[in-house]
Amino acid sequence: MTNPAERVLVAGVGNVFLGDDGFGVEVVRRLADHRLPPHVEVVDSGVRGVHLAYQLLDGYRTVLLVDAAPRGAPPGTVHLIDASAPKAVVPRQPQLDGHHMSPDAVLALLETLRQSIGGSAPERVLVVGCEPASVDEGIGLSAPVAAAVDEAVDLVLRLVRDEQQCTAVVPDGTYPERNTQP
Repeated sequence: MTNPAERVLVAGVGNVFLGDDGFGVEVVRRLADHRLPPHVEVVDSGVRGVHLAYQLLDGYRTVLLVDAAPRGAPPGTVHLIDASAPKAVVPRQPQLDGHHMSPDAVLALLETLRQSIGGSAPERVLVVGCEPASVDEGIGLSAPVAAAVDEAVDLVLRLVRDEQQCTAVVPDGTYPERNTQP
């Protein structure tokens, strides 16, 4: 049995019916093709943000949320955001919609749940995000976001195998090891 102090959760978040919002779901689907350390759990949370918030109380040391993350960069840009840092992720929408909760809303709900029902919040929350081209209705990722999936898979694999190796985040949310392939 894995020590709860070592547990890592990788959760793909997003709605596959909204174009590039399905990025996180696709990344965790591809992670299934890789051997991961036994302390790492990978889940497709999809649009079940409320369920994910409750799951985060189960004693994970680190949580990696994978999602589309609009930050003003070119579509397909992969970001690594340390959401554990104060004010790193500020909720854009104060209301909670159980079928469209971004990582910021999940984290806000997590803190509310932790205060009301207890549980152990993760020590560290990182968001592996990708700049979307479109989150309009439709199935399938745009070309630049689809091209970024392998880069995000590689980043997640490096993070779960050696968390200290890849956690430097530059101010714009990109990570220094970013591939600059066209």
